[in-house]
Amino acid sequence: MPPIGPTPSEQLPTAPPFGHEAPIAERIDWLYRLADRHGQAFRGPEAWLARQRYLAEHPTAIAALKCMDGRINLSVATQTPAGILMPFRNLGGMFNLGWPHLGEILTHHVLSMINAGRRVLLLITYHWSRGDVKRGCAGFHYNRQASMEHAWAIRQQVSHLFGGAHQTVYPLVCGFETDQEALLLHSPEGGSLDMAELANHPQTPLEPRLAALLPDLPAPMRADLLPLLQGNIAHVIETRAQTARRQRELAIEHREWVICLGRGFDFLHTPNLALIVGPYSPDLAHPIRTAAQIIQSNMDEGRIPDDGFLLLASVPYETMGVERARAELKSRFLEQFAADVIRQAFPRLAERMHRQAAVLDWHARRLERLGSIHDGAAGTQ
Repeated sequence: MPPIGPTPSEQLPTAPPFGHEAPIAERIDWLYRLADRHGQAFRGPEAWLARQRYLAEHPTAIAALKCMDGRINLSVATQTPAGILMPFRNLGGMFNLGWPHLGEILTHHVLSMINAGRRVLLLITYHWSRGDVKRGCAGFHYNRQASMEHAWAIRQQVSHLFGGAHQTVYPLVCGFETDQEALLLHSPEGGSLDMAELANHPQTPLEPRLAALLPDLPAPMRADLLPLLQGNIAHVIETRAQTARRQRELAIEHREWVICLGRGFDFLHTPNLALIVGPYSPDLAHPIRTAAQIIQSNMDEGRIPDDGFLLLASVPYETMGVERARAELKSRFLEQFAADVIRQAFPRLAERMHRQAAVLDWHARRLERLGSIHDGAAGTQ
């Protein structure tokens, strides 16, 4: 499967014309319209040309292992064009390359990039908040140290799988501070490079600092990483300006009302909208339950209305016929599986569940809904 990467917010209007307090029907309708606008923008000639130009200038393939938290959007935070970053999402950024499905997909992606003559930079991320521990990673129970240790364990697995010299596949551990949406790069020797600090002095040359932090990072990969870091510094400066204008008080707290299961959610680049669960873990029920718990807490604490939430399953396909039919079956299975898990673990929440299975036409980035199901006062359709 080709990369399914996010889209920068500046390419498409993403802020809803209402707050999180809008009725669930309005929020769901807005979300589908957002998906439609994203597909139209992605198919446009300007977006296509921007992708081709960027890849010609920066051929390193970049993938990211990251949390399902909707605030973690590296494409927006690094001001990278659409379709460049390949995301792998799971609860807390918890992965194990021994998982059969994850190992198969990741290996296939890496080998396809290498066969095309490209190196691969793998960002292994964790996240936290400087302002409030409870705005950190719920998957690790807000324990930043535990999330960092897990990221380093994944790095060891990547080295075992693709080699320890890291000349073709380079695993880079980096934190993501959600208050300022700033990257923090780590070296195995214990050093770090904080984009939030560099944003205080944006004219300071970045390349020498990156070379000193990661001397084993091949020069071509370092050259292709620099635009992401420079984009992140610019993004941090913009984020601080928004905070000063009191436009980010809501954006830094959990306010999700959508649980997404599967792949192909690159249109969901609005902060705190959705919790995205990749179909990787053998124990898929665990991240689903955790996502449902976050939704329930958001309702109980008044961060979102308690009139409903959306469960959206999506599976991408490349070709018509058998592959699309398989995607449809898989999406319907994921939707039903997640609904059963939520119904069993959170029966009160399940009464307010709106369900949707969908498939994604990869080449057109077109989300195709397969039919909606609504659990609630009106019954199940």
